[in-house]
Amino acid sequence: GSGGFLEATPLTSFVVMSLAGSGQAAHPVTQRGLAFLEAAQRADGSWPIDTNLATWVTTLSVNALEGELRGPTGQAVAAWLLGQQYRQEHPYTHAAPGGWAWTDLSGGVPDADDTAGALLALKALPPQPAGPAAAALGVQWLLGLQNRDGGIPTFCRGWGALPFDRSSADLTAHALRAWLAWRQELPGELAARLLRAIPRSLGFLRDTQRADGSWLPLWFGNQHAADEAKTPAVEYRGHQ
Repeated sequence: GSGGFLEATPLTSFVVMSLAGSGQAAHPVTQRGLAFLEAAQRADGSWPIDTNLATWVTTLSVNALEGELRGPTGQAVAAWLLGQQYRQEHPYTHAAPGGWAWTDLSGGVPDADDTAGALLALKALPPQPAGPAAAALGVQWLLGLQNRDGGIPTFCRGWGALPFDRSSADLTAHALRAWLAWRQELPGELAARLLRAIPRSLGFLRDTQRADGSWLPLWFGNQHAADEAKTPAVEYRGHQ
């Protein structure tokens, strides 16, 4: 791998500092983390939060173009996206096959936002022979994430101990868009499962809507406020 943790400078820095502080400065993991940080430093001396968001930025670009990517270019983008889908259990998180991460580098892990984005992008790109099966697997992966309250968390169903594992209105809405985009092309049993999941997610969104009509995003919380109340934001990506 790259030596980084989630391909992120802050997380890698924390791990490297912790290992060094515990007397493990010479450990191969610490040294690989240091090498990652050195390689990620920009020419002006600064570091990016994440080193690579190729999958996320690709899906954003495809969806912004609203179906305009056709011909060889569209075919190539679709093939590349299909190649980023995890087809085996993830070695770090043990997530089931079917999801997408934000990056094509080794430190990525499948998550709800990038999986929904990839499903929407594949729907907007020229059809691929492997597309329907990949989409069905992606839809199934997102369904497996749905919490008991009907909402969708980031990485794993049911943990609830961290903000990433709680149901989120923005992730739930993104998953709903992806589900609805593919609902007509799913096999019968999966389609039936989807029809049961959609009302539950809509119920979560109704229950979490604030009196003024807005929803709180997962990102940009205020740790000094009671219940970590957040200010509604137009952009909700945590790794931007």
